[in-house]
Amino acid sequence: MATDLFDLKSEIAVVIGGTGVLGGAMAEALANAGARVVVVGRHEGRGKERVRGIEAAGGTAVFQSADALDRTSLAQARDAIVKQLGPVSVLVNAAGGNRPDATLPPGADFCQLPLAAWQSVFDLNLVGGVLLPSQVFGETMLSAGRGSIINVASMAGMTPLSRVVAYSAAKAAVINLTKFLAREWARRGVRVNAISPGFFPAEQNRTLLFKEDGSYTERGGQIIGHTPMARFGEAQELAGAVVWLASQRASSFVTGQNIVVDGGFSALTI
Repeated sequence: MATDLFDLKSEIAVVIGGTGVLGGAMAEALANAGARVVVVGRHEGRGKERVRGIEAAGGTAVFQSADALDRTSLAQARDAIVKQLGPVSVLVNAAGGNRPDATLPPGADFCQLPLAAWQSVFDLNLVGGVLLPSQVFGETMLSAGRGSIINVASMAGMTPLSRVVAYSAAKAAVINLTKFLAREWARRGVRVNAISPGFFPAEQNRTLLFKEDGSYTERGGQIIGHTPMARFGEAQELAGAVVWLASQRASSFVTGQNIVVDGGFSALTI
């Protein structure tokens, strides 16, 4: 049956950044498809709340504390997960974000962008967002000869959007690293792909997109005007892409790809 292609009952999926809006929606989607899901993050309260939501919907999930920027912390988390559930076969790298001091207001001088802010954004999105988790969890996947790594990139990594210069550059690096790892690990049974969401309102960008009364800001209106579907995305609309990439049967010949989920934003050039 076609639905069997997306049955993840045999998978143990780790979602780093599963305490966030987009990562949480992906964790829920994987659990709904049958995977045993581990929500990994630093915020225990938010993580356990996400687990309760998954369990209430009939899924299986646990929370595991870890700092994505600390290799030792990640290795300890991996070992605890393997001991409790077994080898991890799906890794979703959904940690990331931006910083206000790495964002250029209109008319700001790029030459004055603080190096510390730039480095922090790269650490969050590239080092902790992909590099270290892929090294730690990828090592065991390579030993098993099986696995799917799904990195969360961004539209900003494909098109250098104004103002969020450090974030755009970091997400471009995420896409590049995704393709590198896909090439390196293709013959060893580990597939590596990325998902690039378009504009999805979340805590970190809500004030950039909406005014206090709920209407669009100038920037929010510009984005909607450039999006053929004329709306922002909803977190659950990432479910299909993440389940497809997680499934060995559904996407067994798919690696090194950047799957765009953007309401047509990248298709509009004028």
